Amino acid sequence: MATREWQKSSYSSTGNACVYVSAPDSATIRLRESDEPDTILTTTPNALDALIRSAKAGQLDHLGTAA
Repeated sequence: MATREWQKSSYSSTGNACVYVSAPDSATIRLRESDEPDTILTTTPNALDALIRSAKAGQLDHLGTAA
């Protein structure tokens, strides 16, 4: 996938709540949100996998609660 070839997440709804992903090479994943297309997060496949696994396991649930 070329650097500027962004793919919309299948979990994104219509409107401005969309997440896009780009993988310019096998070691890099880029993420952006439709509301802030110039803000791009860059990570590795392993780091993104760890984040997703943690979220699915509920290990990050405490981050969404108000103190």
